[in-house]
Amino acid sequence: MAKDSDYGAFMEKFVLQPSPSDHELPLSGLTFAVKDLYDVDGYVTGFGNPDWARTHPAATSTAPAVLSLLRAGATCIGKTIMDEMAYSIEGENIHYGTPRNPCAPDRIPGGSSSGSAVAVAAKLVDFALGSDTGGSVRVPASYCGILGFRPSHDVVPTTGVIPMAQSFDSMGWFARDPVILNRVGRVLMQLPDVDPVNPSQIIIAEDCFQLSAIPTDRLTEPLCKSVNKLFGGDLVKHAILGDYVKEKVPSLKQFMTEETADQENNIPSLAALSSAMRLLQRYEFKKHHGEWVSTVKPDLGPGMSERIWKAVRTTDENVDVCHSVRTELRAALNALLGDCGVLAIPTVLEPPPKLQCDPIPLEALLVKAFSLLSIAGLTGFCQVSIPLGLYDNLPVAISLLAKHGSDGFLLNLVESLYKNIQEEVGIAEKKGY
Repeated sequence: MAKDSDYGAFMEKFVLQPSPSDHELPLSGLTFAVKDLYDVDGYVTGFGNPDWARTHPAATSTAPAVLSLLRAGATCIGKTIMDEMAYSIEGENIHYGTPRNPCAPDRIPGGSSSGSAVAVAAKLVDFALGSDTGGSVRVPASYCGILGFRPSHDVVPTTGVIPMAQSFDSMGWFARDPVILNRVGRVLMQLPDVDPVNPSQIIIAEDCFQLSAIPTDRLTEPLCKSVNKLFGGDLVKHAILGDYVKEKVPSLKQFMTEETADQENNIPSLAALSSAMRLLQRYEFKKHHGEWVSTVKPDLGPGMSERIWKAVRTTDENVDVCHSVRTELRAALNALLGDCGVLAIPTVLEPPPKLQCDPIPLEALLVKAFSLLSIAGLTGFCQVSIPLGLYDNLPVAISLLAKHGSDGFLLNLVESLYKNIQEEVGIAEKKGY
């Protein structure tokens, strides 16, 4: 494992040189790292767990996503630490150590792409590859104060990447600079450079922001003022997302329980979405890895062991209903956004929790986070987490979502808005707000 001087971000360091070229390539001169679930020829893909590494041979080829970045001129400098079997959004790893959050050293970095996020936040690389199943790019991006992009499902190749839950897995990435974020996306998704298209509307999910521990205005004003400045104020709309989802996604009734109906601490319909997503995720995880877990009985960290064995015991009960929820939700949000519409929500509802937090309140906090993370997870939409500076000395962020396949549009929009948003954040921070 790499030295702790690198914020504990790296599993191992090596250098993969870019392909030689006679002309300037889109990622020339940039460095990157990859999460330890991407295959790199000659290295064991460790998947965050020593027993996995022990029972699997070295990869004999490199994942196409990694190769595309090398061909575009970037240099890979190593593999990063991740949560065990990608089954956590916390960022702590009992076996290899927890990467140190450069933005908040006494707080968790978020996971499961913890090392990749930390490597970018600490300026050890220009960008890094992660993966996002239930939030594993979006959460660490928010907690580490950097940009994180979860692309539309299935638009970046997953060949040579260990699956967590195939119908959710999305090959995302981190950057500090929106121009680099955009360039990396265009390489990974083979998108042409096109002029930005103006959004048709920006919908603020009012109820989601009211649930956040951060004041609504502190999260939404930098975005709204930037949109007004660039595109005019009539683009910003407001919606009560929970009510809309409840009305348009009838199959959710199956997941409405006393727990999800707790209106003081959550939005019932979105909490039900979270339940559906996590059930389907457990079922798919079992299909991928249940046999290995049952046979090897790997050494798993606290909290992780309970989560993984719960998945291994999952049956197919209600799985069909989960698929209905997914279909209905995607149709409902497609209709809400229309062409070139964008949905704005908090990336997470709380600032990053303290390291080695009591597992019970931490689990409750993470379950709450999934109510928002499940929106892109179930629809397959693309989502970007944009840092909004510090509030009470802790990083905060806002997320923008666009319809499946609108990745190029969303990346261009972030690049257009980013400078103005950061200027507005600076004004808010000076006011002590």
